[in-house]
Amino acid sequence: MAPVGDPRERGAIELPSSITVKDLADMLGVNPADVIRELIKSGIFANINQGIDRETASLVAEELGYEVAEAVAAGSTAGSDGTAAETAPVSAATKEQLFEEDDPSLLQPRAPIVTVMGHVDHGKTSLLDAIRTTKVAAGERGGITQHIGASEVVKDGRHIVFLDTPGHEAFTAMRARGAKVTDIAVVVVAADDGVMPQTLEAIDHARAAKVPIVIALNKIDKPDANPDRVKNGLAEAGVVVEEYGGDVPMVAVSAKARTGLDELLEMIILVADLLELKANPKRPAIGTIVEAELDKGRGPVATALVSTGTLRVGDVIVVGETYGKVRALENGLGKRITKAGPSSPAVVLGLADVPQAGDILRVVADEKTARTMVEERRTATAARSEGSGRATLEDLYAQIQAGQTKELRIILKTDVSGSLGAITHALQQLSTDEVRINVLHEAAGDVTDNDIMLAAASDAIVVAFSTKVTDTARRAAESEKVDVRQYDIIYKLTDDISAALRGMLEPEQVETVEGRAEVRQIFKVGKVAVIAGCYVTDGRIVRGGGARVWRGGKVVLTDRIESLRRFRDDVREVATTFECGIGLAGSNNLIEGDIIECFTQQMVSRAAG
Repeated sequence: MAPVGDPRERGAIELPSSITVKDLADMLGVNPADVIRELIKSGIFANINQGIDRETASLVAEELGYEVAEAVAAGSTAGSDGTAAETAPVSAATKEQLFEEDDPSLLQPRAPIVTVMGHVDHGKTSLLDAIRTTKVAAGERGGITQHIGASEVVKDGRHIVFLDTPGHEAFTAMRARGAKVTDIAVVVVAADDGVMPQTLEAIDHARAAKVPIVIALNKIDKPDANPDRVKNGLAEAGVVVEEYGGDVPMVAVSAKARTGLDELLEMIILVADLLELKANPKRPAIGTIVEAELDKGRGPVATALVSTGTLRVGDVIVVGETYGKVRALENGLGKRITKAGPSSPAVVLGLADVPQAGDILRVVADEKTARTMVEERRTATAARSEGSGRATLEDLYAQIQAGQTKELRIILKTDVSGSLGAITHALQQLSTDEVRINVLHEAAGDVTDNDIMLAAASDAIVVAFSTKVTDTARRAAESEKVDVRQYDIIYKLTDDISAALRGMLEPEQVETVEGRAEVRQIFKVGKVAVIAGCYVTDGRIVRGGGARVWRGGKVVLTDRIESLRRFRDDVREVATTFECGIGLAGSNNLIEGDIIECFTQQMVSRAAG
């Protein structure tokens, strides 16, 4: 029971629109230090005589166990212009109801959210910087928000939000976590360079996300600019611009000369109008985390991009596998705000842990609901970790029979571009009435972590033909549970997928890359034999394991590690950072600088269906 004279005995306390820290402490009957401590938790550093607004004072009072009365003017008093004042934030009792499907009459137009992608050095960052410095309305809502992961600009009174991601990698990583945060993809292509591999990657990633594309033809002011070459290159990639009779708009710009920016923004607004982007600002907020970090002074800090609804200070939120109460919100200028509506970026303080980029933010009724949701999600995650949770050839037939799969999505990487057409054609011939083969992305080169993230986001498998999987890609595949298949014979590739469609997969030989060693010196033993003096750069080298020799980025021979020595001793294996001598079973064609990749193989049953 509260002691006699405790202000809590008076029931809900009424707070003015502004109050000093000292007066609030007196009203609550607590030490001013207690008030200051709660303010610091919210990232507010105030002295005893400093004034704070009612929203902040309410949060402090509630954290200290007091009930705060609703503001007198909330929802009932006319504003100074004679119109009804904005209603107060919805109560916890009504929030659950608002998660039902939105009433079309409550939907209002919202700003488009745009991701800029393209090949490295084609001017993505320069274009964003040029747009920001010329089009950000000083003092407008959001302002310049580069440092919180999004830039909000104004064109003829219309707002556009640009995501400041490093490109399609982050864009697809967010999709892999279930976030569909982008409305429009702007693909930047340099007029003097043409369509490049990362340009094609960006286009494939945007297509996989099913978002409209706008081509920004950058560096148009350069003397060697060749727009026709770019248009032809895009057409070959299946992107036909409007000038050639297609449906993809292209706008010529120059980030350096700051030309064409107005036209690009107008085109984005036109595409947005065709999409009829709308949201209900009166419902509890749902959004996406753009970036997050642990701040030494303020705790977990996350940048959220609100998709629908309005996020307010005091809301209880669930984000991924963590939750909290919104203690404070900041806009891109670092200024405190009390709410963030649809398509608005805001820094959120108050979460218990740091979320991941791409996690979905959702306002819930109360902390009990939040705890329950988080516990259920953690349990589900633990259960998923026991299985793959992704598309695999092993379970493909069972999914087809259950009617779960209508399409097998494939990311195809080959050693040379000449193999792409033949393999793609062969795969598409395997399509049946039950399932269609869809090659989402095809390119020559190693399998990279970008390919893995696209596969994870699209629930696809990765097929590598006569090309290697990079170390980062291999780790990403293990983490994301993506099925990666490596082949060096086309008929084996097509036979495997055909068998998977029929539910008749044979046991497969699974290869595990144990480690790599760099050849530092060659020693001749006898007349013909050689021993390679090596330094183990990654993993381990195992005696008796397979050996794949890489030279100049290509495999020049495959053999077996017959002998492995440390100084004068024969050893079974050598770990990372140690030197060793490696002798191959049937080849002496080694030179300094070669990379010896050690691998082992085992047969694994594949019980599909």
